[in-house]
Amino acid sequence: MDSRISARALAEALGGWRGRGPAYEALADGIRLLCLDNRIAPRTALPAERELAAALGLSRTTVAATYRSLRDTRHIESLRGSGSITLPLRRTDPGIDDRRDGVIDLQQASPAAWPGLPAVFSEVAQDGAALLARTGYDVVGAPALRESIAQHYRQRGLATTADQILVTTGAQSALHLIAAVLLSRADRVLIETPTYPHGADAFRGVGARLVGVPVAPDAGWDLDRAAQTFARAMPALAYLMPEFHNPTGRTMTPQEVDAFVDGAQRAGTLLVLDETTAGLDIDRPVPATAFPDSDRIVRVGSLGKTVWGGLRVGWVRANADIIRRLASGRPVHDLGTPEFEQAVATRVMGLLGEISAQRADLLRAGRNALTRALTETFPEWEVPTVHGGVSLWVGLGEPVSTPLVMSARARGLLLSAGSRFAVEGGHDRRLRIPFTAAPHTLERAVGVLRTAWDDVSGSASGSALDDLAAVV
Repeated sequence: MDSRISARALAEALGGWRGRGPAYEALADGIRLLCLDNRIAPRTALPAERELAAALGLSRTTVAATYRSLRDTRHIESLRGSGSITLPLRRTDPGIDDRRDGVIDLQQASPAAWPGLPAVFSEVAQDGAALLARTGYDVVGAPALRESIAQHYRQRGLATTADQILVTTGAQSALHLIAAVLLSRADRVLIETPTYPHGADAFRGVGARLVGVPVAPDAGWDLDRAAQTFARAMPALAYLMPEFHNPTGRTMTPQEVDAFVDGAQRAGTLLVLDETTAGLDIDRPVPATAFPDSDRIVRVGSLGKTVWGGLRVGWVRANADIIRRLASGRPVHDLGTPEFEQAVATRVMGLLGEISAQRADLLRAGRNALTRALTETFPEWEVPTVHGGVSLWVGLGEPVSTPLVMSARARGLLLSAGSRFAVEGGHDRRLRIPFTAAPHTLERAVGVLRTAWDDVSGSASGSALDDLAAVV
């Protein structure tokens, strides 16, 4: 056993787990999904049956049947004196092996690689001797790439020098570094909900206390909640995705930008802007409102969404003092970004205009196909209108996101439940559906969703009756 999850924490993580069929099996599916998403790590002790039953308002008989189902599928084992322990996922587990024939994987909201990337790889390979002349260890990044990234910001109207840039192995590495160096245990972090789940994980990993501020596709950011959080929690850091927010697709208005800048200034909060989706503009009617340049603003960028997820190059743009602090703390985590990838990124940075245009065409086709298919197939769902980004944050009308995802998995469609993007529970009435795949694939995915929806919709009351029958 490596860790333990309390009954209260498990109940919160499960969210809306009820679906069609016996309550014990719906609960088992909810726990399976948490394991598949790695929200419950292998070798974690689950709560005792009586504790979980009390936390969920169920009978102990139902929880006992749930654990028995999980043992039958080898998701847990029960050890005398240690309780029930989660097991490492098998390679044949649904959601792990996406190479099965016919499987549609929409968990990763990333487009396919930019078509011009192989040619850039070839060019860099021809200059391999020059790369080998470097030591390969550089916690700040290659000078040429840092200058190219600085030039990218200058073109956006932000005066930037190379010493304000630190190159990382992707945006996720940047977030972990920021969390480790700039936060202390128990610091409060203002964070959007829903949010990018791996970003939340980075801050939780250093012991930060997350305070959620809601954001919705139609209403945008809850500015009243944001103002209260700045005034009462005095967060050390605020993590925001202001352009084409993942998963809602929303972009901040001028009023929203001003509210966060003002709140952060009053509270002395460091603003961390995740700009990994900012370049994924499809047909935005007006330009995004730019955050001002400030020593209290840190920007995180990446080539993962715009160029290729396998090109693990990201960066931090901040004042030189923060960059020095991050560079000093980096060797604890890694000793630099691979030289070959940096050389590729240096060439790619000068082509971002061309790449963004190609990406807009690809994402437009996917968005239009997915929106059309969802609207026609699910007239009862809330399908938002987005002008960029990678996904739709769809409203289901019922808190059945988890059972819907599990039913879809059984039919070969891999998605992430709405609760995956929550900070303090919830979002069980929402489902993130990326539109980064080809239109015909997205249309096929909606067909699978239709079958899965028919399996779980309108089932909350039925599962409650099943639970009552289990008690009797």
